[in-house]
Amino acid sequence: MFEIKKYLQEQRLLVEEALRRHMLAAAGDFAAHVETMRYSLFVGGKRVRPILCLAAGRCVSTAPDLDEQLLPAACALECIHTYSLIHDDLPAMDNDDLRRGQPTCHKKFGEAEAILAGDGLVTYAFELLASEQFSGPAPATRLRQLAILAKAAGPLGMVGGQFLDIASEEKQIPFELLQTIHRSKTGALLTAAVQMGAVGGGADEAQLQALTEYGQAVGLAFQIADDLLDVTASTAQLGKTAGHDAEQGKATYPAFFGVKKSRALADEAAERAVVALADFDKRAEPLRALAHYIVSRTH
Repeated sequence: MFEIKKYLQEQRLLVEEALRRHMLAAAGDFAAHVETMRYSLFVGGKRVRPILCLAAGRCVSTAPDLDEQLLPAACALECIHTYSLIHDDLPAMDNDDLRRGQPTCHKKFGEAEAILAGDGLVTYAFELLASEQFSGPAPATRLRQLAILAKAAGPLGMVGGQFLDIASEEKQIPFELLQTIHRSKTGALLTAAVQMGAVGGGADEAQLQALTEYGQAVGLAFQIADDLLDVTASTAQLGKTAGHDAEQGKATYPAFFGVKKSRALADEAAERAVVALADFDKRAEPLRALAHYIVSRTH
């Protein structure tokens, strides 16, 4: 039996160390701004996206320096994810006071400061990937990773999905639009994490396609699980305000199908993710275990 919780803890610590090594220090004229960025980056989190990146790379490569090659990409993913949370919590967006059990960035530092912290993190993510001062793969591979990340985070990915999510509040929307929202708002960056790891590990086209299918299925499972937790978990368990989706009239799987069927659909998505890895050996076991963990988590 693969010990997924132990694995996640070990990988989280690896990512945390890399983030502390690669992140800007709060010093000099920009100290206050960087400290605002660092607050949300280090306040907690599961580090799922960086862990997916590393795990996908290990599926296709046994290079001894693979982790060091992938960690800039892993850190860039977490910077993008954290920026999205900072902006998502703003009064103009979801207007939340808690994130990861702590005051949200705008509650801690102010709204303008939080907006700029998000701006700083999203742009620093691309510096991490592009700069030669950080170890990483060859320039052509970096460029491919940059393109994957930019597309996933941009107007036809995460940002576009967030726009559709807000535009759909308090409205009856078709299920196809809900799928687009979930695929874009959450699934795009999770899929990109897997793709960036695969590309960094030198995956061939068949491996990249299989891992992309895995990432897409995991992304859907993750968002359905989040939808369910907003309905079934407490604020203490979530680390953010429970019941927020219903209060804001969000389009979610439970709103469409109820809790029981939504849970079944999340399990089906997780199983599709595992099936996508059929041609991979035991090195893909962390990804298989992650797919099941994502739908069984309680926070």
